[in-house]
Amino acid sequence: MSTRAAGPAIGLSTGVGYLKGVGPYRADLLRKLGIIVARDLLFHVPHRYEDASTIAPIASAEPGMDVTVLGTVISKGVIPTRKGLRIFQAVIRDQSAMIEVSWPGQPYLDRVIKKDDKLLLTGAVRFFHGRQLQPREMVNLGPEADGITEGRVLSVYPATEGLSFKVIRALIDAHIDALLPLIGEYLPARTLERANVPPLPEALRLVHRPRSIADAMRGMSRLAFEELFFVHILHRRARDLARETREGIGFVNKRDLTSRLKAVLPYELTNAQVHVTREIVKDMVSDRRMHRLLQGDVGSGKTIVALFAMLLAIENGFQAALMAPTELLAEQHARTFERLLAPLGVPVLLVTGSQSAAGRRAVAARMESGEAVIVIGTHTLVQGDTKFAKLGLAVIDEQHRFGVEQRAALGAKGSRPDVLLLSATPIPRSLALTLYGDLDVSVLDERPPGRLPVTTALRPGSARERVLTFIDREVEQGRQAYVVYPIIEESEKTDLKGATAMFASLSTGAFAHRRLALLHGKIPGDERDEIMRRFRDGEIDILVATTIIEVGIDVANATVMLVEHPERFGLSQLHQLRGRVGRGAEESYCILLGDVSPEARERLELFAGTDDGFEIARHDLRLRGMGDLFGAQQSGEKTFRYADPIRDEALNLLAMESAEELLRADPLLEKREHQAVRTALSERYPRALALFRVG
Repeated sequence: MSTRAAGPAIGLSTGVGYLKGVGPYRADLLRKLGIIVARDLLFHVPHRYEDASTIAPIASAEPGMDVTVLGTVISKGVIPTRKGLRIFQAVIRDQSAMIEVSWPGQPYLDRVIKKDDKLLLTGAVRFFHGRQLQPREMVNLGPEADGITEGRVLSVYPATEGLSFKVIRALIDAHIDALLPLIGEYLPARTLERANVPPLPEALRLVHRPRSIADAMRGMSRLAFEELFFVHILHRRARDLARETREGIGFVNKRDLTSRLKAVLPYELTNAQVHVTREIVKDMVSDRRMHRLLQGDVGSGKTIVALFAMLLAIENGFQAALMAPTELLAEQHARTFERLLAPLGVPVLLVTGSQSAAGRRAVAARMESGEAVIVIGTHTLVQGDTKFAKLGLAVIDEQHRFGVEQRAALGAKGSRPDVLLLSATPIPRSLALTLYGDLDVSVLDERPPGRLPVTTALRPGSARERVLTFIDREVEQGRQAYVVYPIIEESEKTDLKGATAMFASLSTGAFAHRRLALLHGKIPGDERDEIMRRFRDGEIDILVATTIIEVGIDVANATVMLVEHPERFGLSQLHQLRGRVGRGAEESYCILLGDVSPEARERLELFAGTDDGFEIARHDLRLRGMGDLFGAQQSGEKTFRYADPIRDEALNLLAMESAEELLRADPLLEKREHQAVRTALSERYPRALALFRVG
């Protein structure tokens, strides 16, 4: 047997196949988990822990309790039910008693769990023909307890077929004492102190050999902080470099048109609007090109802030453009701007695909003449034949609705115009800075005064007739309503109501005496726009639709939003739908209708209890996960192995502040005490070295 890796010969870069207990076969399996060298073993951390320090005797487990027990399987089998559901059941025993354990719908466990296996189980105890445990978590320790006894925390590692978490735990346990002394610290002491996280060797010991769950979480917090800290360093450095290299226009804040607009506004700006307007003006008057994301909740007043920025460009003799995702939204912006800017004498031009050729030529002539105009349009603004003589500011509304190339194309239409992106998808600021590393971020977290909150209610399916009667009464009083469904067509695969079938049912049933229209994504674009125009103009009482109305137009007369099957929508999506009502002076309502599970009810009641989009976004991201928020950033290795910017929001904020503090003191990480940080960055992130190379 080979002894090449015995004793002190082990190094962090030793191939994992040379470690005692591994060999070529296991080395291939470990490679699937990203474990190539010995150091990788230390950073392969448990994905969960089972607290064996709080094991309860089976005899003490009573119905209604939530317990963790450790017992040996004495019998098992699969039980069919009359409804076709197959239930795997086992009976386990410890020194105090026996208990039946049930896994509905998981018959495959019969192949996984063997008689005499020891199971560590956590779950609720209920009474069903006697005491029964329904596990939430299960760890199969095999026929041997593998040293697990009361008083320990069990680490459960990510594993792969042919290599169980127990084998991985044994390998790490066998080598951790030799490897940990080789691990050096690279974060500055000041940074560790500020974040209140342990040094790396201690953190890894806590992660792999915790004496308590709190120990394990303290170790994990260090690994999570480090990831967030490094990402913020890279983003901050990338932004600083971009600012150094992106020469801008350098507007002069003349306070002419902007002051006149403020004087004619029929309302006062909120403190948040004043604050972000100052941030934008500061960017625009600098000699560096602005590249800023303005995000705000539904109804927070992003558009008026964008208008102030556009007027700053106009009063400097430049042109300003706003690109909206739909013709209807572009028309809405144009009407709003025309009304506000008429006293100022600032021309507003509209460019859309449905314009006549003569109309397009007339607008194009004014744009190419160099006249200081505001141009509003759809994606036609970025098409090759659209030319600006002197574009100074490009505003992109609902920026997530446009591809990166479309956004870049508008920014390339002038000679280095400033770029302002607007987003109505609320994201906590520290997370926004993590996601949008190449942008400066401004947040509107305050709503204009006078807006009535939308009353939100969750109603069971049995209340459907009462809800429809309520909507009919609102329409009788001259109001309008939306009725939203999660799918277009009904299917045998689900019991969900579809918009098409329900439109037919409502048109001939509860709302036969009302004017209804159907709207969904399969209807041609020009027809969709025409339907929305008719709804806006009051020619339609009730709009039956899918989520295509999520980003729609401002219909102040619409006071009811009915969402059927609300459990099928994310919280942020529901919040966007709710934002379609409550835009006028009348009290408005959002009704969530359907019979939902207890878990869905808890989520929907949370939504109904707040109208804070940022709080809803936090909960939504916690529940649904990060999804594809990172887009292209997640090519190759995942951005985060240990951190979750939503779960670790407070840690993320600390990491951002610590990164900014470090780079203020040493922008190039040249100081001796920061060389280790620079080295660690370059090893982990290939592009890091280029960002910190002088010149």
